[in-house]
Amino acid sequence: MALFILRRLGSAVGVIIALTVVVFILQKISHTDPVHALLGPGASQAAIHAESVKLGLNKPLLSQFFHYLDGLVHGNLGISYRTRRPVAADLVEFLPATAELALVALVMAIGLGALFGLLSVRGGIAARIFRVVMLLGASTPGYLVAFAGLVFLYNSLHILPATGEASPGGQFQTGFVIADNLLAGQLGGAWDGLVHAILPAFSIALVPAVSIGRVFKSSLEGTLRSDYVRTARAKGLSERRVVAFHAIRNSVGPALTMTGLQLGLMFAGVAVIEEIFAWPGIGYYTAQAIPVSDFPAISGVTLVLGAGYVLINALVDIAQSLADPRIKL
Repeated sequence: MALFILRRLGSAVGVIIALTVVVFILQKISHTDPVHALLGPGASQAAIHAESVKLGLNKPLLSQFFHYLDGLVHGNLGISYRTRRPVAADLVEFLPATAELALVALVMAIGLGALFGLLSVRGGIAARIFRVVMLLGASTPGYLVAFAGLVFLYNSLHILPATGEASPGGQFQTGFVIADNLLAGQLGGAWDGLVHAILPAFSIALVPAVSIGRVFKSSLEGTLRSDYVRTARAKGLSERRVVAFHAIRNSVGPALTMTGLQLGLMFAGVAVIEEIFAWPGIGYYTAQAIPVSDFPAISGVTLVLGAGYVLINALVDIAQSLADPRIKL
């Protein structure tokens, strides 16, 4: 098991290094000059030369890459052309809001996926209805869900707020609004934060929930046809106990893998949703950086999200191997 974990983490590190190489090459072939972007068009030749030396742009390409890699290891993602601040500092400010939104969306996706999967394997009208819901959900993009929610739940019914995040609570200012309010004992503020997150989180969670539900449904159907399930039924166990204590545990492996993949896709698709709801996360930060060609900000977000995606999938594989020891074979 230890060897499997080391191999999986080693492959994850290899993928992250490959991603770093790709981002570095894209930065070099882009039309943005980092020196002129930082100093402005009116900078003197002496200032341009000094900044080029500071950034290591006067060195060979391979040396520049190792300089870039060394900066990443030490948390240096460059200086944003737009905010004039270190990109790492910007991400520390914007990342908690995205992480909180993604966690709420993940809980929704897992809950809805489990519900879709369990109800779809049952016969009757309920199963057919949920199959139709899963089909519609899989073909509906997140931004369309967001606009529909704004029209009906905000504009027509006035049930949920339209934009922004709730206010942080008390002396705790970690950026996780719900957690900050809970730690400060402000239950009203925590509830307000959850209410603000429901609509954007649901817009992100619907398509992943359908994917998780489909995989869980297929796995569950295969498990329910297995010999040990038939034996459990022959012993007189109720169908509910058979599903709860025999089928679900042996069916969650593929759904767990799909959950890891979908979590990475949630972060990838969060930019559009955050822009629609003016959610102060890294998606909103990236959307502001793209029009002004703020490549350090864009590449910093890409590296952070890419590394997170790779590590999440590595952890999912490890968790799946712990749940099912046959995986490591």
